Amino acid sequence: MPRNFLKASFLQQHTRDILNFYEPVVLDDQGGFFQNFLDDGRVFDHQSRHLVSSTRFIFNYAEAYRRGYGEHYADWARHGLKHLEKQHYLSHTEHYAWQLGESIDKTAMAYGQAFVVLAYAHAHLAGICDAKEKLLKHFHWLEKHFYQDTYQAYADERSGDLKTLDAYRGQNANMHLCEAFIAAYRATADERFLKRAKQLAKRFSGELCDLAGGLIWEHYDENWQPDWHYNIDKPDDLFKPWGFQPGHQVEWTKLLLQLHQLSPEPWYVERAKSLFDQAIAKGWDQEFGGLVYGFTPKTGAFADAQKYFWVQAEAIAAAYRLFKATEDDAYLNWYNKLWQYSWDHLIDHQHGAWYRLVARDGSKITDEKSPMGKVDYHTLGACWDVLDMMSL
Repeated sequence: MPRNFLKASFLQQHTRDILNFYEPVVLDDQGGFFQNFLDDGRVFDHQSRHLVSSTRFIFNYAEAYRRGYGEHYADWARHGLKHLEKQHYLSHTEHYAWQLGESIDKTAMAYGQAFVVLAYAHAHLAGICDAKEKLLKHFHWLEKHFYQDTYQAYADERSGDLKTLDAYRGQNANMHLCEAFIAAYRATADERFLKRAKQLAKRFSGELCDLAGGLIWEHYDENWQPDWHYNIDKPDDLFKPWGFQPGHQVEWTKLLLQLHQLSPEPWYVERAKSLFDQAIAKGWDQEFGGLVYGFTPKTGAFADAQKYFWVQAEAIAAAYRLFKATEDDAYLNWYNKLWQYSWDHLIDHQHGAWYRLVARDGSKITDEKSPMGKVDYHTLGACWDVLDMMSL
């Protein structure tokens, strides 16, 4: 059936449909949420708990409660926060373990700590808890252990005892810290969060973007110079893929426009347009449709041509925000085109929610719809972001 992707009623129903996929099975009475689901919703790993999923579920349910989807979601968000503090939190180092279960990893990852901030920010915004003190405490913890004032950026990884700082530097953790600080500012109105979010945007979407030829590059050395070879044999890596990532160009597009909404600066819109336009020009698959995962720096060839759910979802939100910011119908056309591709290839119309990825031609390649890390935070977040812009 033809869909009107621009109707608020469609977006509201679609987010409910996503939540309904997880609803019957996600809650673990022993603590937290199950995090690994097959296409039909069955749990294929009952033990593993990843910090990214643990925190993203809190975001999902705090927002669902805040938006009036059900009173029980407040209890579920509290349930998630309790598990976060009881199981992930390491009191002697004051950070949150990367992974729990049969495979335990207590590494302090800035990427994971960013989602702790995001989870508490949205819980505070929803009135589920008073997290202002917690947010400020973790901000200062990040300042102490990860922030590098000389480079105006956060390092990536420390050992579980915090004594060893890894040499790798990356944009992905910093991008999500920018996202988290935007949320923390919206929740608390504390200018420190907005100031740091703006600083990160300037550093990564401005200075380092210029250093990499006008696109967001993923990997850097200890002196924050681009490392063009890091993970060159892993263009499909989950957190640190090699190549330019169309998904991260459009994710920064969205963040820049969120900042422009909060604290207008003309360069936000101009750089947002540039990043989105290049992501589309170089990452859109003219043969099969959809944005690919990555393309190479020199030739622009596809480094990984698979189609990931989150890339399309972030592009949908970015396209709509650009339309609102510029009134250019070209971005509205891309909004609809991205939705149509996703509707045809990535959304499971039988069981609900989105497939994590499909092959370049759109064919299914796995029955693991939602392994650790996914939880449909990107798809829910994109829909809710568009709904918020529609209401302005």
